[in-house]
Amino acid sequence: MKKIILILSFFAFTSAYADMSNEDKSKAWDCVGIYMANYFLPSGEKFEYGMKEKSISTVKVLKTYALEIGIPEKDWDAGVNKAVDKHYGSKYDKAKTEKCHTFVEALVPNGAERVKKVVQTLY
Repeated sequence: MKKIILILSFFAFTSAYADMSNEDKSKAWDCVGIYMANYFLPSGEKFEYGMKEKSISTVKVLKTYALEIGIPEKDWDAGVNKAVDKHYGSKYDKAKTEKCHTFVEALVPNGAERVKKVVQTLY
């Protein structure tokens, strides 16, 4: 009986950390690419410095969350590299960036607070 309870407890625990859907992973990676493009904007591009801080902080929060829910770091980084290659050198797109913020805040538990906390630790 103890073995059955232990096995059921294991499945209950692991289901709480279920992998994000492939669609959500694709969206998350795309957002990381957008955020990294924001961080490394081409010279002459106009931006608010706070946008860069929020972008790089959100990248960190997304990776931390991915690792927390069990996505292997190697897999996460491979998806990030593809997304960064896709978006690197792009101009700042406020609408896409705001859409990503909304997505991350819905995907990551306490996403907005987690991003805010990371922004506060940058310096």
